[in-house]
Amino acid sequence: MGSHFLARQTPDERHAIINKLHNAQSGKCFICEAKVDLVVHKNAIDIDHVVPLTVGGKDDPSNLALTHASCNRSKQASNLEVARILCRFSRLKRALEEENRSPNLGDLLTDSGGGNHKLGFKVDKNTVTYSFAELGDNTLCTVPVYEDELSGFRYFFARMPIQYLAHDSHINPRSIGANISKLVEEFHQKRPQLHVALAWLGSKEGRSAIHVFDGQHKAAAQIMLGVRYLPVRVFIDPDPDTLITTNTNAGTTLKQVAFDKSVQRHLGSALYQDRVHRFQTETGRAEDDMRFSERDLVNHFKGQSREIKRFILDALRNGVTSDPENKLMDFIDLSGRGKERPLSYSTIEKTFYSFFVYKMCLGRR
Repeated sequence: MGSHFLARQTPDERHAIINKLHNAQSGKCFICEAKVDLVVHKNAIDIDHVVPLTVGGKDDPSNLALTHASCNRSKQASNLEVARILCRFSRLKRALEEENRSPNLGDLLTDSGGGNHKLGFKVDKNTVTYSFAELGDNTLCTVPVYEDELSGFRYFFARMPIQYLAHDSHINPRSIGANISKLVEEFHQKRPQLHVALAWLGSKEGRSAIHVFDGQHKAAAQIMLGVRYLPVRVFIDPDPDTLITTNTNAGTTLKQVAFDKSVQRHLGSALYQDRVHRFQTETGRAEDDMRFSERDLVNHFKGQSREIKRFILDALRNGVTSDPENKLMDFIDLSGRGKERPLSYSTIEKTFYSFFVYKMCLGRR
């Protein structure tokens, strides 16, 4: 929708508005935050409404911003504040392209000054006490500890500063997907989906980061919008194998989450490593004793033979994928669809892994 206010301005008045906006924005584009040169960009700048008129934005100078014309044409949201946030995310995404990955919650936490402290705490029978001393707040907070009736896991609820939050890429290796833009817009319009992020801490050391393993997209959207405290449900010393299995099933057999194949393989590999460690412990082997076969693992975990076979294959595929000597991965889009690189991950799943990976578990030679 055009601006009746701007249409009424003389060329001199419009030029004065441009100069005023340029000064107010420290000479930067409102969207991309790069420099605007009023001489060089004279014919390539726009004045636009920060809050669109269609959703009640005012048609006056208080609601105007100066942008590069190209940024305004290609903006990812009609609201310029949201467009600026998504532009920052796009810059972070481009910075990680060389690593052939997209940003995850950990990257956003780091970018926002979070994820840099461990929480000091103590756990009693029915309560947990903690403080944010690293932030200069020595107040002792004591909250109830509950026990989940089905899993037996103990947990508490807290409102945590992002400085104490970390992303658990072992349990949840997913990157932030394209739907983050919709979540940011929804949250910006004060319509948050009120799901609490799930996290865990280890109770043995008395100091631990709060490791977020579920709800990372909603957490990421809030952080991108400038939120500095997030509500979390924190499990105390949970069994990691249960959490990994739960997360894997959510993206595979239960289909609650749309996991990319590469993420499924990574999770399967993590579960395989867990089974290897359990096998070594239960058979009295040292941690560096690898004198056993894949078939020995299958026979040991008799009730899980199908899962163990899948974990073994996932570990093999993930090992090939993540090997630094695998130059083919420079051309493969791990998100699975081949939109940013020539080949999709599913392509090598259906060709290379299908033709060259032996699908039977190996026994002793």
